[in-house]
Amino acid sequence: MTPDTTPHDQLVRLLAARSAKKGQFTLASGRQSSLYIDARLTTMSPDGLALIGPLALHAIAEEGWQPDAVGGLTLGADPISYAIAYASAASARPLRAFTVRKEAKAHGTGKRVEGPFRNGDAVVIIEDVITTGGSALKAIEAVRAEGATVLGVLALVDREEGGREAIAAEGMPVRALARAGEILPLIT
Repeated sequence: MTPDTTPHDQLVRLLAARSAKKGQFTLASGRQSSLYIDARLTTMSPDGLALIGPLALHAIAEEGWQPDAVGGLTLGADPISYAIAYASAASARPLRAFTVRKEAKAHGTGKRVEGPFRNGDAVVIIEDVITTGGSALKAIEAVRAEGATVLGVLALVDREEGGREAIAAEGMPVRALARAGEILPLIT
């Protein structure tokens, strides 16, 4: 990366180089696509985490959201949430990270929301890649059932396939750090 590129540009280039592929793929939503984004290849790397945490924290502040905690449906949201929490540690408003299980545990406490989540928290739902919006909507439902107020959804990547609109139709603001349209031209 050249010193004059922004962190956003660095993130888009990293996603294009490491996480995005062209071809024919069946997505988790069941849809067919010519673009596949395995965000974990970026979100679970040191350089990806170092970019994502501060960028996401900045995006949350720009939206005017003042959450107590951040998190979303496991596994995609987990590293992003942890990066944000870590980046917030020295700030005036440190954020806690939580994880939403796809199903409540059948053993132990039977919790669906794990981590230092508290009833009454104001939260931002984190998503790695928005396609249909289904994962974010499931996470919203789970944390609301546990007493949270959801401020909005922050995604690493918006595939620009209607997911943002589906979430917005439920009255939830959405912010994405990158869009498929930015990534696609950079895939080699």
